[in-house]
Amino acid sequence: MAIYTSHLPQWKQDEVETVKRCAGEYPLVGLVDMYGIPATQLQQIRSNLRGVAVVKMARNTLIGHAINEMDADIQKIGDYVSGQSALIFTSESPFKLYKRLEETKTKMIAKPGETAPEDIVVPKGPTSFKPGPIVGELQQAGIPAAIAGGKVTIRESKTVVRKGEVISKKLADALAKLNIKPMDVGLKLQVAFYEGEIYEPDMLAIDETAYYNNVILAAQQAFNLSVNTAFPTDITIEPIIAKAFREARNLAVEACVYGKEVMDDIIAKAYRQSTALKGRVEEN
Repeated sequence: MAIYTSHLPQWKQDEVETVKRCAGEYPLVGLVDMYGIPATQLQQIRSNLRGVAVVKMARNTLIGHAINEMDADIQKIGDYVSGQSALIFTSESPFKLYKRLEETKTKMIAKPGETAPEDIVVPKGPTSFKPGPIVGELQQAGIPAAIAGGKVTIRESKTVVRKGEVISKKLADALAKLNIKPMDVGLKLQVAFYEGEIYEPDMLAIDETAYYNNVILAAQQAFNLSVNTAFPTDITIEPIIAKAFREARNLAVEACVYGKEVMDDIIAKAYRQSTALKGRVEEN
């Protein structure tokens, strides 16, 4: 056993060895933040990931010990251990893992002291509440509440807290009563190590629709460039020949270069011109 863990109790050494074994069995090793996940939801997440990924909870110090005994490249993920970190192991790519974890998230009520993940907006409109103390509670939380038609109504839509700001107790209570659930709760990927590279969440948060549309646009632009510059490929050789044929034909017609293939078009052009000339003469 390496010097890093030789002084630890046996159960901790066993934990470190389990982490190292999993890291050797799976091509992707990552860290996830488990803060604020209720036990019932965590159980459901584990069920959803069964057969796809293994989540290993351990103390941050033991995670650090295990990482320090791995290869130098993977040790970089040790810088991301914070809060309630847990290890995740999978054979999937970082992009697929990130997408799966995002799909397991659910909306939850905000708790006092939590940070708003996005701007939180209370929409305009009636609520289900009858007139009472609730009006004052909403107003104290900065929500423009009033009485209208025998119901408590929000007079106008209002952003009550900006992204990154702390949610106060009064506001958290008011949002809960309005059944506004602004918090995304689920496993949050902190970092992934895959095939020698470190992947952070910002690198993995891809808009698949936009990415697909960009690929289609790039293919269309490449096709048009190939055709317009007469750069032949297996895909564009036929359109290039067809374009050249059309241009040659049009040139022959415009220049009255007689040929079997264009005689009908030249005669039709001459007829149109003579008809137009006849019309002008008659007008005069």
